Amino acid sequence: MKILSIDGGGYRGIFAAHVLKRIEQKFSASWPSDFSLIAGTSTGSIIAAGLACGLSAHDICELYRINGHEIFKKRPYSRLGLTSSRYRSANLKNILTDVFTDKRLGDVKTPLLIPSTDIGNGCVHVLKSAYDPGFFRDPDVLIVDAILASCSAPTYFDPYITDRYMLADGGLWANNPSLIATVEAKRRLGAKLEDLEVLSIGTGTGKKYYSQRPSFFKRMMGWGFATRWGGTKFINMILNLQSETASNTLQLLLEKDQIVRVNFTSDNNLSLDDPGMYADLCSKADKEFTYNSSKIAAFFTYQRSKELHADQTRKSR
Repeated sequence: MKILSIDGGGYRGIFAAHVLKRIEQKFSASWPSDFSLIAGTSTGSIIAAGLACGLSAHDICELYRINGHEIFKKRPYSRLGLTSSRYRSANLKNILTDVFTDKRLGDVKTPLLIPSTDIGNGCVHVLKSAYDPGFFRDPDVLIVDAILASCSAPTYFDPYITDRYMLADGGLWANNPSLIATVEAKRRLGAKLEDLEVLSIGTGTGKKYYSQRPSFFKRMMGWGFATRWGGTKFINMILNLQSETASNTLQLLLEKDQIVRVNFTSDNNLSLDDPGMYADLCSKADKEFTYNSSKIAAFFTYQRSKELHADQTRKSR
């Protein structure tokens, strides 16, 4: 059983979308039929929902390229996210509505998993398509609403209210949804751990957020959220830590050859909201695709050889 997992990361989702575009071109990937479960958090939920609904990775790349500056158009007097969120959800909602119209999670045939955070009740909230007959909560939720809930990162977008729940970014606890997708495949879809294969696409990991030798000006500041913690820098670090933790835990749970992880690292803090990174992120995606191409090829070749063997076995009966 194949799982596709896509991390959160704001505009850096173009990295994941471009990697998937290259996979689509090179290996003729057909996302809804090649994967038994697709999971995406925050910006990854845009990509995951798009693929599950039949969009191509190329189309999703174009969505980021064309609309990045509109999505991340700063509100007046909110540049630091101190008194209000930096961006209006309405801009993103309009763009998503053009793509997904009035489709609901219950209309999605491919198992789709979108993490969010229920800040009203202080718990996790995972939005799911109707792949289990016991699911009653989410089938009528608009796909647009599910994505907006998962994308509502603190200080970037306001929490999103849908179906009486006040929801925020799923990246607060599942920025890399590969681990919870694996658990879901075992629990809900009846998969055995040894039969799972996971293609996990990241959006970049920053490795340096705080210096042990700050400038004199920094040393004069206290460790307040808006001063030395750096506000959005702190949020970015939390998201990165969660992604790394999920990836490391999954590697302990599954065998090495069951996971293909495509990601990149940076020595610096990676912005979540800079459309000016488009060319650099696409270049990094090309590099990481090339570096991991043999693993990706084996991932798809192994799947299709199993399908061929199963088909031949059925015909011989």
